[in-house]
Amino acid sequence: MPSSLISTIARHHDHMPGDLPDDAERLITLAEVLDRLPDPRRTRGRRYRLGALLVLCTTAVMAGASTWAAIVRFAAGLDPVLRELIGLARAIPRTCTLAHLLASLDGDAFDAALGAWLQLQHTDLLTGPVGGAGPVKRDAVSVDGKTVRGSRTRERRAVHLLAASIHRTRTVIAQRQVDSKSNEISAFRPLLEPLDLTGKVVTFDALLTQHDQARFLIEEKNAHYIALIKGNHPTLHAQLKQLPWSEIPLMAKTRATAHGRDEIRRLKAATVPGLPFPHTDQILQIVRRRRVLSTGRLTIERVYALTDLTMHQATPAHLAEHVREHWGIEALHHVRDVTLREDASKIRTGSTPRIMASLRNTALALAELAGWRNHTAAADHYRSNPDHALDLIKPTT
Repeated sequence: MPSSLISTIARHHDHMPGDLPDDAERLITLAEVLDRLPDPRRTRGRRYRLGALLVLCTTAVMAGASTWAAIVRFAAGLDPVLRELIGLARAIPRTCTLAHLLASLDGDAFDAALGAWLQLQHTDLLTGPVGGAGPVKRDAVSVDGKTVRGSRTRERRAVHLLAASIHRTRTVIAQRQVDSKSNEISAFRPLLEPLDLTGKVVTFDALLTQHDQARFLIEEKNAHYIALIKGNHPTLHAQLKQLPWSEIPLMAKTRATAHGRDEIRRLKAATVPGLPFPHTDQILQIVRRRRVLSTGRLTIERVYALTDLTMHQATPAHLAEHVREHWGIEALHHVRDVTLREDASKIRTGSTPRIMASLRNTALALAELAGWRNHTAAADHYRSNPDHALDLIKPTT
């Protein structure tokens, strides 16, 4: 098990939400956090501890389970010793038990607890350099939304979730449910308000590029921003396109071949005073040239962005990395859809679609902390070795 899953918890146990012990030597595990969530069930008639059921669901999702029946089958196939370790020694829960529990859980409390715990696992990453005598690569957080398409019914639109994830990782540290994609704007501030963003860069797409969001990050969170500009800001977008980019020298260039594509990215940056957007210092132009290796098809895309970071705070290479890493949250969403079959899931009742999305986020983050980059391989491994998954959730040593 990665050392961060022990050392970081030990150092930062007192920052976890809820009524946790003051003993600095006691390790706060994910299982303990799950056990301290608000239990929506009536006290009378409870057969299983809340934490035991949630540990079972998390372990099963890490092994690739995507339905209630799959979670129950996973529990039935566990060694009795592991079931006892989880807290299910007496009996295996039925699908209706799990369905009723997750449908009635408080989604905000669930996401807040999971996000806080996962952020602690990256404390070393999130306490890197934030200033100094020259430009530095700052820690960064992406904000983006995703619709859980399989949750749509005739009476209810699909669940839409706005999330914040740490760059270069598959770790979601905050998530909120909103009525629709257009409501992401009003959810931006509540999503980020609990997070310590001092000195960090927040990246977001054009929909969230709003004056109030920029002021909130700079003036209240002491953070920085990189905001993408697209056609939904027609006046500003046109103004950026008309700048004399041909006269501005190329400042950063990267090339990568992956997923059957050869991609070249070029970045130019310019300081333009007086732009009608709060605290903007530099304007960026990113040109992405993609070639599909199998067909030779070529596409060229120009993207514009605004940032408050000055040339003395971040180099063009740093800015290019931040923009490229922003799309990592979309890669995370893709894994949830394709590998964990989120959009195919027909689980729709109450809070269940959101809770299952949070469990998938947690499964991906835990697998990455354990060193996995291919989650299909990780799910296969944890299906065959559930004790290894359980070690990440409820360490026994």
